[in-house]
Amino acid sequence: MKVDPPQNEGDQLTQRSDNQACPLQRKSQQRENLQRKNRLLAEMLRQADPSQVAGLSRFFKTGPGQYGEGDQFLGIKVPVTRRVVKSCWREVGLDDLEECIRSEYHEIRLAALLTLVQLFSAAKRGPRTLSCPPRSGVLQADCVDFYLVHTEFINNWDLVDLSCYPLLGTWLLDKDRRLLYELARDGKTIWEQRIGIVSTMTFIRHGQLDDTFAIADILLHHPHDLIHKAVGWLLREAGKRDEDALKAWLQADGSGAEPRYQSMPRTMLRYAIEKFPESVRQQYLRR
Repeated sequence: MKVDPPQNEGDQLTQRSDNQACPLQRKSQQRENLQRKNRLLAEMLRQADPSQVAGLSRFFKTGPGQYGEGDQFLGIKVPVTRRVVKSCWREVGLDDLEECIRSEYHEIRLAALLTLVQLFSAAKRGPRTLSCPPRSGVLQADCVDFYLVHTEFINNWDLVDLSCYPLLGTWLLDKDRRLLYELARDGKTIWEQRIGIVSTMTFIRHGQLDDTFAIADILLHHPHDLIHKAVGWLLREAGKRDEDALKAWLQADGSGAEPRYQSMPRTMLRYAIEKFPESVRQQYLRR
């Protein structure tokens, strides 16, 4: 039987040992990735619905002086974006996400983040020194690095809330969490600061509340309403796990001489005590 010879160097590589072929195979794969269409981007553009653009622009406050000023929309709602991600995340690499995360369109940036979370969840932990990562996906550390390098494009509350705790929070479950404190204290934008507190949702779900309370202290007197809501939300979630711990935190002195619940922004307080019995809520609200 006649056997056709290999057509190119890439075909020859498949006949070599894994140790010899790995670096060149990786380069060949990178060239192929650059040449092929970005399926995630193409599928998202296909879902554009101009009739939804105006409503989404209003909802995400894109007017002059608002927190989402200048953001652009394709008119794609979150359930549709999730379906697109579910259908094609296995065919997406970090080079595709690089293109999507920098998009002018809000929904495409969201699709990039949801895909990154999916890749992170599917990836195997492993040392960064691996010379040839598994073909099935990137390492979790690569996903975390990508996320932190691109925080300037994570620039609205939904982009933060749907990505940070399933990725960054999960990654830090068994690691030093100083990064979240730094983001909360020194973040360049309110979005980086919001990542600092919302990422603690994963800790709460594992019964670990200390970091939520500590980072809430950092943001206790933050001037922006979106931070008040985020902190209050996470405090409420902590209270669901341990109501007495939340009450103790609210009633203890913060950085000042009065109990936290008396000095914290009212929106933050309302969110934090939302699940308390009405009579208890009123006691806190009367201050």
